Amino acid sequence: MCSRYELNARPRDLLQRFGLLGIPDLPEREEIRPTNQALVIGFQGSAQILSWGIPASWDAKPLINARSETLERKKTFRPLLENRCLVPATGYFEWRHEGRARFKNRIAPKDDQPFAFAGLFDNGYFTIITCAPIPEIAHIHGRMPVILENSCEANWIDPAKTFAEVRDALVPFTHGTLEAEEVQPPRVQGDLFG
Repeated sequence: MCSRYELNARPRDLLQRFGLLGIPDLPEREEIRPTNQALVIGFQGSAQILSWGIPASWDAKPLINARSETLERKKTFRPLLENRCLVPATGYFEWRHEGRARFKNRIAPKDDQPFAFAGLFDNGYFTIITCAPIPEIAHIHGRMPVILENSCEANWIDPAKTFAEVRDALVPFTHGTLEAEEVQPPRVQGDLFG
């Protein structure tokens, strides 16, 4: 679930949208993948660049996602519940399976404005929190990242709020319309001499 996302917004638009005081130089790439460095926002608009995926001693792959339903039960995430962050994005990607074929889908709010995933961070790394999908995209994947409602973002990163006070924000996207667009793979030209 959510192993790639994008952040295609101008720095000044991010400054304005998230009320940031400043913004570090953003890595230039079309898609953000696990272990890539990306922008996250903490308390009082503190923007920083962290690596996507929290290392785990028991797994060779970093933990890029955390299930909202089990955060309080998992010993890996329980200590991080007060280390909350926003992960700015303009869309994310999921693969729809049809038999052995996989079809890439870009999913984003219809208004096409930057938004924020709910995240947790630890020592230079972050993870994105996931939840059940909304019905409109459930046929693509059985999970989706938690896209926070704008009005919940400040509370999510407020260190004065306990996790118990903000956990109700970890719900499927209900404050707009999500659109999924299937990305067509590039056409492969056949062998002209074969």
